[in-house]
Amino acid sequence: MLQPASTQAPADVAPRTAAVVDALRGLEGPLLPILHGLQEEFGYVPQESLPIVARALNISNAEAHGVASFYHDYRKAPAGRHVLKICRAEACQSMGSETIAARMEQLLGIRFGETSRDGAVTLEAVYCLGLCACGPSAMLDGRPIGRLDEEAIGEIVTAVRQ
Repeated sequence: MLQPASTQAPADVAPRTAAVVDALRGLEGPLLPILHGLQEEFGYVPQESLPIVARALNISNAEAHGVASFYHDYRKAPAGRHVLKICRAEACQSMGSETIAARMEQLLGIRFGETSRDGAVTLEAVYCLGLCACGPSAMLDGRPIGRLDEEAIGEIVTAVRQ
């Protein structure tokens, strides 16, 4: 079932955000690297960080928020211990990824974009993993998995529940 991930930012969000911004603001087009840095630092991009980033880069809060919310890889809350990404692009769809996706939702008891109540797994949709010839495909904790079938689904579910 859905576990509302804690959206409460750590108390030290401002200094940690400032450190990330200071380290990356000298890059050309620093907003995306800073957002990546924040996600690496916190495991997600705290909403409290966005005004700090906007001020440092002399952009509007709306622009910082717009970029952070546009890209699916930037999380608004911490992910589970495991992150399972299922490819939902056309090539994988043609190989049965919609059936795989529905089965994963059923077995994990969560929908795409949710984290299990026990914090074990976050299920995310992606729209190409570059494994089109091996579809349907997924990525578990950064490790690509091709040719998903019922056996692979069982192995994934077992892995994320450990």
